[in-house]
Amino acid sequence: MSKMLNIALVQTALHWEQPQKNRDHIATVLKTIKPNVDVVLLPEMFTTGFTMHPENIEETEGAKTLDWMCKMATEKQIAISGSIVYSDNSSHYNRLFFVEPGKVSVYDKRHTFTLAGESKVYTAGTSKTIIDFKGFKICPLICYDLRFPVWSRNVEQYDVLFYVANWPKPRINAWDALLKARAIENMAYCIGVNRTGFDFLGHEYPGHSAVYDALGEELVFSDTPEIIYATLSKDHIDTTRKNLKFLEDQDTFSLEV
Repeated sequence: MSKMLNIALVQTALHWEQPQKNRDHIATVLKTIKPNVDVVLLPEMFTTGFTMHPENIEETEGAKTLDWMCKMATEKQIAISGSIVYSDNSSHYNRLFFVEPGKVSVYDKRHTFTLAGESKVYTAGTSKTIIDFKGFKICPLICYDLRFPVWSRNVEQYDVLFYVANWPKPRINAWDALLKARAIENMAYCIGVNRTGFDFLGHEYPGHSAVYDALGEELVFSDTPEIIYATLSKDHIDTTRKNLKFLEDQDTFSLEV
């Protein structure tokens, strides 16, 4: 069982509704990645930007991107994760894939962003996904999920919580504060990867990708387009929870979805 997990966050601008162009761009970025990285995290809807028009994207593009992720994972012997527009039988999803060599895990965004009309065009997910990877339990979530602490609550004893996002500049203070809060309340590493640049609608995205440890200490932060690196320690999780047994005192509840 590994005691360390090396993470790379790809903080980048995206091409609007151009899956192939985004795949090509990210493939080029990944050529520069440092050795010994275990997991690469990409932003929300990394092949299109945060589009509310999935009908503009060929239905086959979801499968093409998943095949591309599988190829990247196998070639580089890493896990790669991010969400995309995924269409199936006339239904559309903001679907996150966590792809390891030979294995694919799936999470559909639970909290679709009503302010932008996402709830009208994308089918919401109904369950969390917990991934066992190299000795770490990982919980992947997507953007707007960050605002809902009950959904994020660490009842599964996960070690790492991460959010992939297209989080705009006017509300970036909330992003910064909530990432830190989720780390503290769940006694887990909390990672957020956001895009940069402007989208087709003129919304600006300032990055602010970051990693916080189980005590809410900031390990890395960036507001410029780049690959950001962090190393996570299982010993940090185990020691913190042994010394501070806060999770044992959390309220119990049942969640209806």
